[in-house]
Amino acid sequence: MTRAGAPKAGFHPDRLPAGYRWRPATTADADAIHRLVAAYEHVLHGRSVTGADRITAELTLPGLRPQDDTVLVHDGTGAPAGYGWVKGRRARVHVHPGHQGRGLGGALLDWTEARARSAGGDRLAQTVPDSDGAASALLRAGGYSRLVTEWLLRIALPREPEVPDPPADITVRPFRAGDEQAAYQLTEDAFDEWQSRRKTYAEWARHGVERTTFLPAASPLAFAGGQLVGAVLSLDVPGHDEGYVERVAVRRDHRDRGIARTLLREAFRTFHRLGRPACTLWTHSDTGALSLYERLGMTVQRSSTVYGKPLLTD
Repeated sequence: MTRAGAPKAGFHPDRLPAGYRWRPATTADADAIHRLVAAYEHVLHGRSVTGADRITAELTLPGLRPQDDTVLVHDGTGAPAGYGWVKGRRARVHVHPGHQGRGLGGALLDWTEARARSAGGDRLAQTVPDSDGAASALLRAGGYSRLVTEWLLRIALPREPEVPDPPADITVRPFRAGDEQAAYQLTEDAFDEWQSRRKTYAEWARHGVERTTFLPAASPLAFAGGQLVGAVLSLDVPGHDEGYVERVAVRRDHRDRGIARTLLREAFRTFHRLGRPACTLWTHSDTGALSLYERLGMTVQRSSTVYGKPLLTD
């Protein structure tokens, strides 16, 4: 049965505090949404950590219906005050720090659940920085429980890293045009071990190799007998002075051979040569990879929690 008082499929204007209005977001709103997200991140982290191209990618995902799957809340001046997004079992909610504590977060959270139910979803998950105590408390009060912990790791690159030789039967080279499908297959096969749903190629590409910030030079690949067995895919995010590794994957039958270490060191060396003082990446508790990154000299900078909730339906 549906929780008492939960909204129906659309967003209810009467759920908003006085003085706010809403409409679906469009790709033309990407910069405004990025400024809202950046303001939120500056309060938590002292800097923006989300690239503008990620917002564009989010709004143009295959299968997303922005008119149904997004909400942009404005204040009386027309400035964005809140943003909600739902795709499958995933949701994102952001409230501008100048508008927090007024009920916008709760209204947007209710909308994400109603939208997911109306689309036939049975679960919903959202990632929240652990430093955002108010958002974490809101989710827990709404029946969400912890699924996994995510960690952001960083390595300083004051000097050019040494890159170990790969195993004798492995060759390494940078990503180049034509590698997309093989990289998709490899990384999704690897992530199938812990992700709840396999991405389509179009979804995967929109979040990675089709982004304007994708950096082939810092995305080394490992091959055995002509077959792709390992990949590191990296981004060069504008406005950030650090390199960023988006994906790390090694085929199951080639793990524990030092391939990931070699590929990561290759990426770190490239970022160093590009003048980046450091490189970062995210991992989470289901992957079991935290110790690998720590052995490479990376240290945890901050953490987030993925919260999930089953959605009751009539």
